[in-house]
Amino acid sequence: MLDVYFVQQLVIGLSVGMTYALVAIGFTLVYRVLTAVNFAHGEIYTLGAFAALIAILSLKPPLWAVVLCVIAAGAVSGFALERIAFRPFRRFTDEASLKSRAVREATLLSSLAIGIVIREVIDRFYHGQYQTIPEAYMLDKPLRLGGVVLSSGEATIIAASVVLLIALQYLLFKTRTGIAIRAVANNLIGAQLSGININRIIVATFVVGSILGAIAGMLVALAYGSVYSYMGLNAVIKAFVAMVMGGLTNIPGAVAAGLLLGVTESIAGEVVTSAWTDMVAYVFLLVTLVFFPKGIFAWKL
Repeated sequence: MLDVYFVQQLVIGLSVGMTYALVAIGFTLVYRVLTAVNFAHGEIYTLGAFAALIAILSLKPPLWAVVLCVIAAGAVSGFALERIAFRPFRRFTDEASLKSRAVREATLLSSLAIGIVIREVIDRFYHGQYQTIPEAYMLDKPLRLGGVVLSSGEATIIAASVVLLIALQYLLFKTRTGIAIRAVANNLIGAQLSGININRIIVATFVVGSILGAIAGMLVALAYGSVYSYMGLNAVIKAFVAMVMGGLTNIPGAVAAGLLLGVTESIAGEVVTSAWTDMVAYVFLLVTLVFFPKGIFAWKL
């Protein structure tokens, strides 16, 4: 018979891992399409949390309206990020330019710079202080499932993440936009020659990934009751590790890696002090790079 406390830690780890997975999907989608790393994605996560906070404080809307505000903020952020940090480096559409290593490195540095700017602007505006979510909107009600006690926030994160992952699979495999995204990811030049508007599809990829990242930030903010300017930094590191463990371009692999990270961190917190739990991601990254250079979860789906 499983220990109740162990099961509780396992479920908490799943909720944390789901947030890593949602952020990692945004990383993976962009990398599949452009073979470029979007290091501003953590700030999209942060913007999602602050969009929820601003909507709550200024409008006091019902929760479903907060979700719509965050989705809109994520979509606009993704669109703007692509236009500012990535589009200028795709002025030429020949194969050599699109696959250029210099372009990939330039976009990496560009996204990193944009992320730093966003983070510092938020930090200056809120003076580096934690901002609390009003109690009426917090998802902190205790839920008892047998002997396991969870918060409504942790349960909501798991449930919402499952719904979002199913919706993403439907988008990618059952809609014209999703099929076009997969076509561009598989062969960008071939998709361009077949008549697909690659710029429009790349924008759609950023929008979808950014919406997922923004929703993840909102869920964490409502579940834990606070937001701060640097909250995306930890999330983006864990999501990047999950992407590497998943094989860089594999969405199911990134999800599995995110869950593994979350569960391992939760269980490790009972063995070592909380200050050391962040080392779990770095250990997994080191093991992946040394022993599984193609990714631990690099499935071919």
